[in-house]
Amino acid sequence: MKEGLIKDTYELIIKEIQTVITVCYLLAVGIGMIFNYKKYAEFGINIFDYGDVFDFLIAPFADVYIILFAAASTLFISILFYLDYVWLKRWPKSYSKMNLGRDKKKWFKEYRITVIAIGFIVYLFLSAGFYGKYTMKKITNQRDITITMVDNEIKKGKLIGKTKDIVFLLNDDGVFAIPLTSVIKQIKIK
Repeated sequence: MKEGLIKDTYELIIKEIQTVITVCYLLAVGIGMIFNYKKYAEFGINIFDYGDVFDFLIAPFADVYIILFAAASTLFISILFYLDYVWLKRWPKSYSKMNLGRDKKKWFKEYRITVIAIGFIVYLFLSAGFYGKYTMKKITNQRDITITMVDNEIKKGKLIGKTKDIVFLLNDDGVFAIPLTSVIKQIKIK
C-alpha cells in the first residue's frame, strides 16, 4: 500500500512539474513575441509578416535580455502574489482598509487576480516598448555589415535582425528585407 501511495504521489508531482514548465515556456514565447514585435516595429517592420512559427518558438531564447525579463517578470509576479497574501494574513485590518472593504466580498479573489493580471500585461507592454527603443539605439550605433548578393551587388548597413528566411538591414536608403532563399533580390520596407 505504501509503495502505491509513493508511486502515485511521484507521478502527480511529475505531471504538475510538466504543467508548470509548459506554462512557463508558453509565457516566455508570448513575451518573446511581444518583445520581438516591438523591436522590429521601431524600424517599421511587422515581424509577423516575415516570421514563421519556429522564429517565434525560439524568440525568448534569441536574446538574453528577453530571457532575463521573462524570468524576472515571473519572479516579480510571484513575489507580488506572496506579499499580497502575507499582508492579508498578517495585517487584515490595514489590508481591508486599503482595499476599501472589498476583501470581504465573494468576488474579491477573482478581482485580485484580475488586477494583478492586468497590471502584468500593462507592465509587459511598457517594458517591451522600452526594449524596442533600447535595441533601436543599440542597432543604430553598431558597425555596418556587408552583404554580397548572388549577382555580386554589395549591400552595406546595420543588421536589425533576421528570421529563418530574411535578413533585415538598415542603411541610409531605408530599411530592407533581404530574402536568403529566394529569387527576390530585396524588399524595401521603409
